[in-house]
Amino acid sequence: MIGGSGKTPLVAAIVKELVSNGEQPAILSRGYARKVVTEGVLVVSDLTKTIEPVEKSGDEPQMLARNLPGVPVLVSGDRYLAGSLAERYFGCTVHLLDDGFQHLALHRDIELLIVGADDLDEVMLPTGRLRESLKTASVADAVCVVGDDSTVAKVGTALGVPQTFRLKLQPKPARLLGTSLQPLQLSAGSRIVALAGIARPERFFASLAEFGYDVVQKKIFRDHHWYTTRDLTDVLASARDANAEAVLTTEKDAMRLMSFRLRETILPVAYIPMELAIEPVVEFRTWLFKRLEIARETTVLV
Repeated sequence: MIGGSGKTPLVAAIVKELVSNGEQPAILSRGYARKVVTEGVLVVSDLTKTIEPVEKSGDEPQMLARNLPGVPVLVSGDRYLAGSLAERYFGCTVHLLDDGFQHLALHRDIELLIVGADDLDEVMLPTGRLRESLKTASVADAVCVVGDDSTVAKVGTALGVPQTFRLKLQPKPARLLGTSLQPLQLSAGSRIVALAGIARPERFFASLAEFGYDVVQKKIFRDHHWYTTRDLTDVLASARDANAEAVLTTEKDAMRLMSFRLRETILPVAYIPMELAIEPVVEFRTWLFKRLEIARETTVLV
């Protein structure tokens, strides 16, 4: 399936589990929709800091690099080469591909899919949103589903994947852009304009409503859109005319807005960080590390 499902927060959640268990993970990304494409392997972040700007990394790798200090993030069309570099220079023990289900050139030991109940009714591109038939999901080792237990069971049964886990997206307090990312104090019922340049903006808008905000306008751009000064001027003007208190956007969009002088805008511009929990926690943790153990026991070095 194409983007917008929550795979970036899922990668971050898995990385934290790996680190807590003594692993040194690396994130290998193709850097889709980068503004500046470089040859070879781009090290976005190393063991100590974020090195490259969002224009060269892409929004999702930049977001992961900033949220996961100490975890190398590498961008390349050749993820085998990127993984080899991560092992040689950073001592990485596990590699995570943030969009790797169709990356058949690289062997995968564990394959996780994120699927929503609404995805079961989708069709293939270009009419729908699926890159390939849902029948291929049966080869996945586990399916992660946003929803209650009955939704999780329904999706797992429909796809023929016995192992399922429940995902819970947890919105965090808004953080101001154009500052040192200080919290933005907004009360329930605050009038806001929602700005999104992601694949499934309706999920973001729904989360804002659940968080108690009054979404008076929705500004939608295509996924990975590189905002211009004109875009931002128009959005802020609309927000002012709607008597909004702030413009709220996604963390992914925030990566592409950081270069603007937002401290000087007529209204505050902030993003909503999303934290993802994988449940049941102990069951997932046990399953993940058992799968890693099996993979290492069966790996044949050539």
